Amino acid sequence: MKQRKHKLGWMASGLSALAITFMACGWSSGQRPEQAAQASDPEQTTTVKPQMAKRSTPDGLELPALRKQSGEQILRRVGYTVSYNAATRLPNWVAWHLTKAHADGPWKRNGIRFQEDPEVDQPRATDADYYNSGYDRGHMCPSGDNKWSEEAQRQSFLFTNCCPQVHGLNAGDWNEIEAQCRRWAKRYGDVYIVSGPVLYSGRRKTIGRDKVVVPEAFFKVVLRMTPTPAAIGFIYKNVAGNRPKAAYVNTVDEVERITGYDFFVSLPDAVERKVEAQADLADWDAE
Repeated sequence: MKQRKHKLGWMASGLSALAITFMACGWSSGQRPEQAAQASDPEQTTTVKPQMAKRSTPDGLELPALRKQSGEQILRRVGYTVSYNAATRLPNWVAWHLTKAHADGPWKRNGIRFQEDPEVDQPRATDADYYNSGYDRGHMCPSGDNKWSEEAQRQSFLFTNCCPQVHGLNAGDWNEIEAQCRRWAKRYGDVYIVSGPVLYSGRRKTIGRDKVVVPEAFFKVVLRMTPTPAAIGFIYKNVAGNRPKAAYVNTVDEVERITGYDFFVSLPDAVERKVEAQADLADWDAE
């Protein structure tokens, strides 16, 4: 299904400069990505974050394999990392490490407006593209996962973290799985999440002057390391509905087949093969 590679092999890819930047920002000394981003950006130095416990799992475990020939642009935020696609005006994926401490907080979305992302070239998604389009500005890394930091909350409203999403999905079953992930983070201590659009082949619908592509579906993959490693995937068609979570469950292997991405590459091979081949919602105590 996918070619095996040395775990952490993405650090030696053609985007090695990105990895070097990460290390220079403090990842090699045990800092979490959000801490590294804060230290490297003067505008983020006032953000107050809870003290992170020392971890035995690799930093960046949530990051999929970077793809040297894809043209993806990697954007590091306080609370998440984006692989951006300039052709679709969408994220390819958004990845983040959601801890128990980050599953809640005082910084709510009140008064925050969606914003263009100045780090990507024009044409890019704007508020005007979504206006009267019939689609919501659907978060990939949700606002609810970024209440722990004022800056993280603000950055969650960048359009590089959004996709056109049917309202009935955004406010319905998609919102429910986002809330479930926060419950999992509280129950298991932390989870690693990757989310993004699914684009099938053929002619694609777009919205707005900037031709923001409308995804046919969305994926989400979730990894936990305690009490034992386990992973689960979900595929949601971009339609309204009210279905049980089990209706959307897929193995991570199947989500990889559909999307072409390689998830959780920093896991040991044997662990990765095992967790990505299994998907049993009953093992996750879903509510």
